[in-house]
Amino acid sequence: MTNVPTIPAERLPELLQRMPKAELHIHIEGSLEPELIFEMAQRNGVTLPYASVDDLRRAYAFTNLQSFLDIYYAGASVLITERDFHDMAWAYLRKARADNVVHAEIFFDPQTHTARGVAMETVINGLHRACTRAQAELGVTASLILCFLRHLSEAEAFETLEQALPLRDKFIGVGLDSSEVGHPPEKFARVFARCRELGLHLVAHAGEEGPLAYVWTALDLLKVERVDHGVQSSKDPQLMRRLAQDRIPLTVCPLSNLKLCVFPNLGQHNIRHLLEAGLVATVNSDDPAYFGGYMNENFTQTFAATGLSAQQAWQLANNSFEASFIAPDDKRRLRDRLDAVFAEFG
Repeated sequence: MTNVPTIPAERLPELLQRMPKAELHIHIEGSLEPELIFEMAQRNGVTLPYASVDDLRRAYAFTNLQSFLDIYYAGASVLITERDFHDMAWAYLRKARADNVVHAEIFFDPQTHTARGVAMETVINGLHRACTRAQAELGVTASLILCFLRHLSEAEAFETLEQALPLRDKFIGVGLDSSEVGHPPEKFARVFARCRELGLHLVAHAGEEGPLAYVWTALDLLKVERVDHGVQSSKDPQLMRRLAQDRIPLTVCPLSNLKLCVFPNLGQHNIRHLLEAGLVATVNSDDPAYFGGYMNENFTQTFAATGLSAQQAWQLANNSFEASFIAPDDKRRLRDRLDAVFAEFG
């Protein structure tokens, strides 16, 4: 839609809520709400180091990525059975549908679970069953992206890949997440090359807390198709031109950036700069149970803080479809749905 209708500011929150959108940066373990953590702990006989749901939620005061990861891994300890993984993903997908997310590409961290003795099949089959159910019951399509934990070795990543390959039809790509600083993308160049040979889509976290050099190496050595976060890219004009010209999407997570002190406040977030530079920037929720909001909270709070317009709302939603790994015909169909919603507001 080249000419987005003028929409009064008071109607913008409703538009952000109603417009269809894709979510491309969601860690499914990071959608595990305290209530569900306690429910699973009870049914699985897991003792938590927190007295109550409120006690756990009060612990969500993070100063950096590592302080978040420490509690994130503790929460994941309650995930044991295939039912647990299904229930976690299903809870997220229902929330996504309420936010008019029509397609989700979901990260999962199998090493977090296999290290505890949970079988790879248990993880993937539970998640995949929820994705299949979401399409049938919610009209939401969802795919899985297996992430390697970057604080572990490349040898362990290769081992994880081999464990997952018998279930290759149930995930579409691989990513790279966990502690960024001190774990550059090149550490995983060989395993990403192998995944590329296998025809898997490639994405990687880079340029969140780590230096913008990590974005360059993710592009040049890992040959990723999308950069997750990537907000440090704005410090390098040459990198910005590269990302814009090559249409390499950035999956930006505003409330996550705020919670982890990447930006001091949302008003200083660089999402506007990324869009105005012509980048395929998208808005996503990252770890919404921990960072204070799912998709529509990220949109409404970011727009309120930065003064972004209806035109930029359309651009962000359209970017999310362009950046996704769905078929071209499906992208066109979703873009038509997006245009129809905007036309209603015109």
